[in-house]
Amino acid sequence: MSKTLLTRLLGKPKPKVSAQETIAKLNETLEMLEKKETVLLKKAGAEVEKAKEFTRSKNKRAAIQCLKRKRLYDQQVEQLGNFQLRIHDQMIMLEGAQATTETVDALRTGAFAMKRMQTEFNLDDVDNIMDEITEQTEKMRQVQEALSAPIGPADYDEDELEAELEELEGAELEEQLLQPTITTPAAPVHVPAGQQHTHPVSVKPTAEEDELAKLQAEMAL
Repeated sequence: MSKTLLTRLLGKPKPKVSAQETIAKLNETLEMLEKKETVLLKKAGAEVEKAKEFTRSKNKRAAIQCLKRKRLYDQQVEQLGNFQLRIHDQMIMLEGAQATTETVDALRTGAFAMKRMQTEFNLDDVDNIMDEITEQTEKMRQVQEALSAPIGPADYDEDELEAELEELEGAELEEQLLQPTITTPAAPVHVPAGQQHTHPVSVKPTAEEDELAKLQAEMAL
């Protein structure tokens, strides 16, 4: 059987239409049905007005004919409403299916990307990277500690400094003791005539002079 004959029997293969294109086509159909419904409602209303006029003119037969046509329009309006409801259902189903398809495609893409990234490294590579980061961090910490160390002489022993200070104080005291004592002559005391004594006045040494004399004698020994 030739390809031409199969085409005649089965018809031409329909081109693939996306869900978005189908939804757009359903929207167009829905708008068309709504327009037809609006026209039919206007016609049904017009028949009611005609029936009222014929009733006023006592033309009962013509009024009944108008009401019959109004019922036919009402039936068509109801049918169009059912069509619109079915189209709404179809659109909701297509939109849900489209959302599901897009979600599955996104998940598939994410899984493929994750699998590709996992092939680029393994667990050993991660361990090596973490070890290298730890080593570099430790080196940086050591550098920072070295930079933050105080610049200058090393710390001194406080006990040694105290001992050296005591030696300096002892040497200073010894030097002061070895220096000769300079006695300042006492100022002459003016005594009025007739009250002067013929014997010399003895001056008692002070306690500090006695202590200084004793120290000088001990050092001389």
